[in-house]
Amino acid sequence: MVEQVARHMAGRIVADAPEGWARAVLSGHAGGGGSSMGGGYTVPGVRATALPSDMHSLLRELAAAVREERGWEPVSWEMDCRPSGEYRLTVFTDAVGHVSGPGGGYEIVLDPGYLLPQPGLRQEAGTAAPAGDPESAATRFRAYLERRAAVLGHPEELPPPATTAALDEAERRLGRPLPADLRALYLITDGDGIGYRHRHLIGNHAWLSLENLVAEYADGREWQDRPWLGWDLEWDAVVFDTVPADTVRRCGGHPGWIRFAADGGGNYLAVDTAPARDGRPGQVIATGRDYGEGPEYVADSVSSLLLQHLELLERGSYEKEEDDFLSLRGPARAPGTREIVGGIPAEVPPTLQAIHVNDATGTVDLGPLTAAPGLRLLNLNRSTTTDLAPVRGLPVESLRVTLDGGDLTPLAGHPHLAALTLRTTAPADLAPLSTIPHLHGLDLSGAGTTEPGVLAELAGLRYLALTRRQWDALLDRRAVPPALAAVRLAGDPAGDGVTFEDALVLAARLGMDTGGALRVTGGVTGGPGGPGGLGDGPVPG
Repeated sequence: MVEQVARHMAGRIVADAPEGWARAVLSGHAGGGGSSMGGGYTVPGVRATALPSDMHSLLRELAAAVREERGWEPVSWEMDCRPSGEYRLTVFTDAVGHVSGPGGGYEIVLDPGYLLPQPGLRQEAGTAAPAGDPESAATRFRAYLERRAAVLGHPEELPPPATTAALDEAERRLGRPLPADLRALYLITDGDGIGYRHRHLIGNHAWLSLENLVAEYADGREWQDRPWLGWDLEWDAVVFDTVPADTVRRCGGHPGWIRFAADGGGNYLAVDTAPARDGRPGQVIATGRDYGEGPEYVADSVSSLLLQHLELLERGSYEKEEDDFLSLRGPARAPGTREIVGGIPAEVPPTLQAIHVNDATGTVDLGPLTAAPGLRLLNLNRSTTTDLAPVRGLPVESLRVTLDGGDLTPLAGHPHLAALTLRTTAPADLAPLSTIPHLHGLDLSGAGTTEPGVLAELAGLRYLALTRRQWDALLDRRAVPPALAAVRLAGDPAGDGVTFEDALVLAARLGMDTGGALRVTGGVTGGPGGPGGLGDGPVPG
């Protein structure tokens, strides 16, 4: 029962409390395969304190109890406990949940079915012909196998070829044709694995059989369409461009990427059938777990990649490892400096795509950043600038800035800006925001102003973060942007915190049915012997 779990949670909090504590507020998520917890004890004069021990086992029990009682999973929860032993547990679906990190507060998902479009979907499509050629690919592949056999001292055992009928069926299931040069390789051998043993022929990756290629595409389709990490991480995220630029779409995943080789650690080589403007259909890219900032360009075709492999063997750039395994040793791909954390350097690298300026003394001059024509993300953290004019000519999509003076005019009509976190030292005129065509996310919790009339005009805004006072002003004026999919209730910069109850109230005002929220109150006594009940029970939502 939820009431019993709540009593045990409170007992654990009281038993593990530090000396002199005045209150404990913990919150997080439970269920759905995991749990999380943040917050802690409040001790006057102490900045931070530890969390109670072994709460995750109790959170598993909480998730199970709520699932049985309400059918919710996963859930968000908040426990508020006092030294007297009095406690209050609030539980709701994960549509409302605590947000950690800068700004904190609570996130409310109003439209769970909406995901932000990836920036690469707006890129101009490539029109060039494929660079790969099936006859060249087959010739190079046979020469590659012969050269490997000479190094190893024997031919490598490989699977039999795929049939034309199997390739046709695979393409039907994929919903798109394979590049002709990759198709030609499958007519020589169906991948490079026999049983669980792979030869790792292509890019030191295990080349998937045709059956596994199709299964990987089908199983990973949702991931390929978009790896979604939640609004708190996604609303102002960017995807880096590749080198060369505008060859691969700036996406975390795309249905036009067909993974055909795997490294066994969550990374893949894929053929790209939907390239960006300067790309070629059938080009090879690297994507997966270690490519969270964006895909990496590898070669303009499978044919070209095979030529690279042949050249490495001819130069002796390989290692013959244990278990008769041959590993190619090509030069590391160096895209140049793409991200800087700290401050603006004296010489800004032209390859820079993201910069985080932290704790700058004085005002920050953004002028030197014009030397980075591909800059996508600009964060001024605890740093102030007076002039946004340099941003005007840059393709910045995510901007976090503290502005001294409040002039947003340089952002008017900005063709790339999608997410803005604005803090101001003086009232700002927000009118220029209504002219930014792709603005989908806005955080004004540090701006001290909302200008309801302007926000009501932002028809394309999908995410908005405000303080409780700002939300009240917006709702009282009936000026909520019409297409919001998620919002954040932020704590006031002056230190006015917000609670789960505050978030539920806001969610209700925004149209969400929160009447079924589960609330349990009661009291315990702490100590080594465990919790002792003072009475508890559910409180109707």
